[in-house]
Amino acid sequence: MILTVRAIEDTAALDALATRIDRLEWRDGGATAGATAKAVKRNLQAVLSGREGEALHGDLMRIVADNAVVKAAAQPHRFSRLLVSRTEGEGHYGAHVDNALMGKGEDRMRTDISFTLFLTPPAEYEGGELVIHAAGMTQWVKPQAGEIVLYPSSSIHEVRPVTSGCRIACVGWIESWIADQGQREMLFDLENLRVSLRTQMSRQSAELLTLDKTIANLMRMWGRR
Repeated sequence: MILTVRAIEDTAALDALATRIDRLEWRDGGATAGATAKAVKRNLQAVLSGREGEALHGDLMRIVADNAVVKAAAQPHRFSRLLVSRTEGEGHYGAHVDNALMGKGEDRMRTDISFTLFLTPPAEYEGGELVIHAAGMTQWVKPQAGEIVLYPSSSIHEVRPVTSGCRIACVGWIESWIADQGQREMLFDLENLRVSLRTQMSRQSAELLTLDKTIANLMRMWGRR
């Protein structure tokens, strides 16, 4: 499932994030890529250490992790540490697959879902589309600033060259309670149905109680042990 979610509505909030990001130090983005991806990664990556970097990281994490649609679609168990990338001057990230496992020791996690939070309005740069190659289809996305794109970490994907302007984005990964993509999609459909029915029926109706029970029992059946 490839899904675009609105996460930041306020233009002033986006402008404030842009100001904070401009103050960060930048390094070669290839330093955090896997062995294969390193050869096709041409961008810069923010240093998110120190007081300002850690504060920004925490605020970006809350934007993603507290989003109701992200919660329903991804069923997050845990999130990776976030990256903030800057791509300009023909920079790009060629076709690659994300590492199946990331981190070390207790922080080691399985990557089920990748996400990109776009922070630059699309009119401010040329190119830079996120291209996701899924089974039987290829999807090009260049959403509005403040939107998150969720997509399977198992997919081949790329960022097209930025031919003018500058593209700023926040990237991360989710390990889901539900490892199977098809099962996550079914739970997402049921959750959307529940939200809709709650506007029409009492929460104590037989129909909604049955739906509550079904969702809970599917979580028990499919959830990570």
